[in-house]
Amino acid sequence: MRTRIKICGIRDVDSALAAAEAGADAIGLVFAKQSPRVVEPEDAFDIMSALPPFVASVGVFRDHSVDDFADIEEQCPTLYSQLHGEEDVRTVKACGPDVIKAISFDEKTIQAELFKWAALDEVCAILIDAKTPGNGEAFDWRLLQPYIDTVTTPIIIAGGLTPANVGECIRELRPWGVDVSSGVERERGVKDEELMAAFCDAVREADAR
Repeated sequence: MRTRIKICGIRDVDSALAAAEAGADAIGLVFAKQSPRVVEPEDAFDIMSALPPFVASVGVFRDHSVDDFADIEEQCPTLYSQLHGEEDVRTVKACGPDVIKAISFDEKTIQAELFKWAALDEVCAILIDAKTPGNGEAFDWRLLQPYIDTVTTPIIIAGGLTPANVGECIRELRPWGVDVSSGVERERGVKDEELMAAFCDAVREADAR
């Protein structure tokens, strides 16, 4: 199976085109104000509009109200919406369809969380991140292995992925997709073309094994 690649935290057209050229299947446009990778909706629309065919746009939200979500979506209607906070079921349903629901990995709660979000028609994929998203630290993928195939909803792995370790993650879990942000940056919030290319190459190499 081919592992899908999302490069998140894209803030300009050149980085978006470089991600696509490297082989990314999707780019993430972050609307969470607390993130160093935040982009304004009107700028995100310009980035999204510049994407080549078959490269998907993902709007990344964190604990937005449904009204705020709708306002941003009106300005920049991304193909998918990633909800990366503590959103409840009602909010996720209101923001659907085509929601990627992000959860933090905790061995004590992962099974219940997977079942909870896989049961919603509005959720098209579940993204599993480290306990502290955005800090560049990976979780122990081996602990997820018993659970990853317990739901049929596509699983995306995030948290601390880099060109050096993404191959190990794929070989360990064989997820539907992987998501990278800080692992392909030369400085916080600034993507590096060579690192993005190296990340995508590492994914393809792992797929071939």
